[in-house]
Amino acid sequence: MGELMDLGFRELVQAGASQLGIEVGAGVLDTFCEYRRLLLAANEVMNLTSITDDEGMAIKHFVDSLTCLLSPAGREYTSVVDVGSGAGFPGLVLRIIQPGCRTLLIDSVGKKVRFLKDVCSELGLDDVEVVHGRAEDLAHDTAYRERFDLAVARGVASLSPLAEYCMPFVRTGGWFVAMKGPRVEDELADGARAAAKLGGARPCVTEVMLPRGQGERRLVSIRKESRSAPAYPRKSAAIAKNPL
Repeated sequence: MGELMDLGFRELVQAGASQLGIEVGAGVLDTFCEYRRLLLAANEVMNLTSITDDEGMAIKHFVDSLTCLLSPAGREYTSVVDVGSGAGFPGLVLRIIQPGCRTLLIDSVGKKVRFLKDVCSELGLDDVEVVHGRAEDLAHDTAYRERFDLAVARGVASLSPLAEYCMPFVRTGGWFVAMKGPRVEDELADGARAAAKLGGARPCVTEVMLPRGQGERRLVSIRKESRSAPAYPRKSAAIAKNPL
């Protein structure tokens, strides 16, 4: 029964990715299946995801994470940071499909961090660093500040604060990609203003229809053109009270 379940999940991921023009090899699919198994097992004892059916997990988690490859950043990254990683989407998926990519997964919830560390250990992903902390603190650490080709975030905050949390991690010439829904247009003006203050270019939006009618994705991509001022990111209370 387990093999049949994996087969259905594998086919859904492969077909969904292919529909978007993304090739997923057999070895990557094997790793995705094991990742999914570990997630479902952990989800029995902690609330990591409300999506547990094959189609929902394949498309709304795995294929959705792969849509980042359709942004202008594409696959031209050798390092990625996922801010507010949760159960590992999209950061861990982006690492699995890009072997050898330096990966930093950040989350402020301890149980999620422990889960991600266990998954990386089980999958043999010893180049992935999982950190329990807050982005506004870690982005001031010289080990992480402006060290990454790509910063990604899914469903963490509106675009202006999200840019402040994420862009200080990105090197000049790298990209910040925010995974948003179809209503992101309401956030673009504030997001563009924040991006400019953080050394970013004007945001561009890539529209993606998820396969099998599973929703719409808007990828907001911002290229880092110059270094972020040392004052950023500010503490979360200051960001919430006075967005850029």
